[in-house]
Amino acid sequence: SLDKVCEHFNLPFQAGDDQVLAAMRRGYTSDDYRRLVERVRSKVSNVSISTDLIVGFPGETEEAFGRSIGLVQEVRFDKVHVAAYSTRPGTIASRTHVDDVPQQEKKRRLAEIERLQEDILTNINASLQGTVTQVLVEGWEKGKWSGRNRNDKLVFFEDERELLGQLVNVRIEKTSPWSLQGA
Repeated sequence: SLDKVCEHFNLPFQAGDDQVLAAMRRGYTSDDYRRLVERVRSKVSNVSISTDLIVGFPGETEEAFGRSIGLVQEVRFDKVHVAAYSTRPGTIASRTHVDDVPQQEKKRRLAEIERLQEDILTNINASLQGTVTQVLVEGWEKGKWSGRNRNDKLVFFEDERELLGQLVNVRIEKTSPWSLQGA
């Protein structure tokens, strides 16, 4: 309820498969994660949720990856930070797991998540066209101001005034998966 607290949460789920989550030593299940998202959405109106996801963790089968796809489709994140697993020396995973998912398969899975997320964001952001959103102006790029709204969405807009560091209301006139354009 505080104006200074934005309606955005980063809730990393890492994987949608419970066996992969256990191998990662995450301490929660995919159902635990779903309940957390439901709780946040029931308490915070107009909330956006971003997440972190690792594809190709040792032992991740195609079926396990499919459960991650299913969770991305179900939750409909506003942003997914996805990375392909890579062995990091000194970690428990490097000592206890064999990196058995081929690099090409990791790349394919990463691209599949990115395509799915682009489709989801196209739809989510299109619903914002014509709305007015509050933006914290962060910089000037290519003849436009840029900043982020209360949901951590990147917004570009034109204005002649000096606005750096200010909060301004911007009417969204055009949307894309990765940013909003306004005036």
